[in-house]
Amino acid sequence: MCNLYSHTKGPQAIGEFVRDIGRFLVGNLPPQPGIYPDYSAPIVRAAVDGVRELVMARWGMPSPRKVVEEAAEKRAAKLRAKGAEVDMADMIRREPDLGVTNVRNAASPHWRRWLGTESRCLVPFTSFSEPEPLPDGRRPPAWFALDESRPLAFFAGIHVPGWTSVRKMKEGETTNDLYAFLTCNPNSEVGALHPKAMPVILTTRDDCETWLMAPAPIALELQRPLPDGALRIVARGEKEDPPLAVPSLV
Repeated sequence: MCNLYSHTKGPQAIGEFVRDIGRFLVGNLPPQPGIYPDYSAPIVRAAVDGVRELVMARWGMPSPRKVVEEAAEKRAAKLRAKGAEVDMADMIRREPDLGVTNVRNAASPHWRRWLGTESRCLVPFTSFSEPEPLPDGRRPPAWFALDESRPLAFFAGIHVPGWTSVRKMKEGETTNDLYAFLTCNPNSEVGALHPKAMPVILTTRDDCETWLMAPAPIALELQRPLPDGALRIVARGEKEDPPLAVPSLV
């Protein structure tokens, strides 16, 4: 499961890679060397009017209702044990849900509703992290990229605009644009650290267009690992992967 990635390119780089972006709504988009669940990060999506746009969204799609209900029931049981009366409908509505960051089973009824072209998006990144198990039991981050220069690539994502829920108890009910990205079996590089999954990565303009525009059965053919050898570990041990320093000309 990928729960940490970086994106250090600007809007211009994204616009040069992805065709026909009509609106750039992210400002200058400073580098984000460490993007964690529930952080806001850029995505490319089709707006309601059909215009392709670059916007910020919050990482973590809505969890299945059963997950939220079970969490609310656990909280309710503790309150009942203290003699409190519980309104379960209200408990469920107010149950915090940080969401799902990685989507593996796209055939699940919960996810199928967001597989149409109106709900697919591209998630730009320059590197992503998986914990690296060490002999002493520690699991520091290992950062993967296409090469040492950290070129721009994209995760195959899905999104939902204007979702109202409680993300954090202290925030209360809020309305947010949310996203997550698909995962698949790992290739050899990622599998050496995390044998269960890796993100679905798109490295060409044509694949990005297919993900955004093709019928779902064709788009989902992209839910496959990159070829072995396509990724490399570019950093280890750090919680962020900042942009490479530009050599001084002085």
